[in-house]
Amino acid sequence: MALKQQLIDLINIDIEADMRTIKRITSLIREMLADGNARDTIMDEISKLPSISPFTFVMETIEHRTVRVNGINMHVAEKGEGPIVLFLHGFPELWYTWRHQILALADLGYHAVAPDLRGYGDTDTPLSATSYTCFHIVGDVVGLIDSFGVDQVYLVANDWGAMIGWYLCMFRPDLVKAYVCMSVAYCPRSPKMKIVESLRTVFGDDFYICRFQEPGLMEAEMKSYGVEHVLRSILTITEPGPLRLLMSEPFGSKSSYVSPPLPPWLSEEDIKYNVQKFEQKGFTGSLNYYRALDLNWELTAPWTGIQIKVPVIYVVGEKDPVYTTPGAKTYIHSGMFKKDVPLLQQVVVLEGVAHFLNQEKPQKINEIIFDFIKNF
Repeated sequence: MALKQQLIDLINIDIEADMRTIKRITSLIREMLADGNARDTIMDEISKLPSISPFTFVMETIEHRTVRVNGINMHVAEKGEGPIVLFLHGFPELWYTWRHQILALADLGYHAVAPDLRGYGDTDTPLSATSYTCFHIVGDVVGLIDSFGVDQVYLVANDWGAMIGWYLCMFRPDLVKAYVCMSVAYCPRSPKMKIVESLRTVFGDDFYICRFQEPGLMEAEMKSYGVEHVLRSILTITEPGPLRLLMSEPFGSKSSYVSPPLPPWLSEEDIKYNVQKFEQKGFTGSLNYYRALDLNWELTAPWTGIQIKVPVIYVVGEKDPVYTTPGAKTYIHSGMFKKDVPLLQQVVVLEGVAHFLNQEKPQKINEIIFDFIKNF
């Protein structure tokens, strides 16, 4: 314990930590573990290295690799040993959104796994929107599960990840022990009207999903603002739904734009990491999920009226624009949700929390996940 404390004392807070320093410390620790006699010399070397953030040091313990699944290369972040907890991110996010949960669940005896989904981060990005149907994405997830050689996983997902989670539970319920769903409740298929047409009829042309449909148009608008501006605007949204993007200046005024202060749960370093990845990859892959919505509607006709028969807990923030969109609360709390998902165990509404709840209240979300999955 004394040795552990000495290491902790050496790691002072410095947000601009050099990752090479972290790798060097890790290497030195391995040497020390292998040769106890070298302890004093190695500790002296560590004390001379530049200081780093404790959280950054811990982040370096998350392992990264590429897995070939369903014809694409998928980047995966993972940590821990034990039953697999699979985390699926939403828009516009990456595996990184689950950083707090990966560390917490690994410490609790689980193997935490968080991929960059198709079209995001360091995972391949097919160009055509027709390569982003629910069958493609679920196929990727099934391939990832198969790569671990396990029969089932615990599933945790938010936003678009939650939608993919529902499709996974619909198509392959045998693979899911239990599902912690955040933000996006199950949406049963209506045979009467395609999804985008229905949303346009109810919410208008400036509803964000409708604005995302034209290939290239939203990408051009986002480019005119810059990636950082767009991410800051989306990640700090707290206005009630329905979420609209105006035809002119969808992400606010360009001429008088003042960068909004970041909430306590989001650091400049978090923004920088996401900006770097989206500048490399662009937004087309992530927008293609929305452009495949009507194709999903066509392809899932055989599942009309199906019930989801997987144990589920649903968690949402009271300020989430998805939850505050007209009709959402009625469906969730009236019994219709429970009818479509008969094994729904609980609905949890977190006060004062918006859409990115796993980042906004990481400790609370960690507790909810563990308290739920430990029962299965």
